[in-house]
Amino acid sequence: MRITTALFSAALFALLPSCGGGDTGSSTDTTTTTSSTASGGAGGSGGATSTGGAGGTTSSSTTPIDKAKDCTDTFGSALTNAFGRIDGTVLAVLKPTDLQCPMPNSDHVIIEVVMNGDAYRMVVNVLSTFGDPDVSYLAIDHALPAPAWSEGWHTGVALDYAADLGVKSGDFTPYPMAELSDMVVDEISLGEKISVYASSSGGASAHKVHRNDGKIDGAIVVHPDAANARALLFHFSDQMF
Repeated sequence: MRITTALFSAALFALLPSCGGGDTGSSTDTTTTTSSTASGGAGGSGGATSTGGAGGTTSSSTTPIDKAKDCTDTFGSALTNAFGRIDGTVLAVLKPTDLQCPMPNSDHVIIEVVMNGDAYRMVVNVLSTFGDPDVSYLAIDHALPAPAWSEGWHTGVALDYAADLGVKSGDFTPYPMAELSDMVVDEISLGEKISVYASSSGGASAHKVHRNDGKIDGAIVVHPDAANARALLFHFSDQMF
């Protein structure tokens, strides 16, 4: 990430505000850097402007991190027709608005995960197409359930939100798609290890990253091999547990 610091001339002290707000159509979070430039020197006699004395000016600029920038059009095919857990590293994270990337999805967040040298698509619901359109979400600090993180596609695993993670449906909060997309993308860092519990029909993609039947519940775990592991959980309005 490159952060550009505004340069100020000693003769001109115009404070330029940063452009802000709004989703620009790419997956971004923001990092703010502040630079201070002292505008010292002797002031002009009787000057009405703030050109003299030992004053200073401060400018803040916000540089977005485009988490979709490395999205790929080349994917692996090693996922099997099963519920499993992919352990890999994050290549890109796409919001529903990231239509510039190959194979976008207008109502899912897509996490592109590199596993054993190939990229795979983890497709996460952030909008319900039946009943209440808002998807309920909960992020908790919780260690990755066994087995420990190991790069690959692991089948023969199970996940139950209630039994394994100690949560219930009432712990979740529903969010509209745009807000939920931002929250999920903000939790995921590029180049970091990740684990995703999901169902696949085989090939390059997996889905159903949400509460299912209590045996094959989908989830995202960030920092999966660290003490600060964090689980991102989802359920629909008709799922009570």
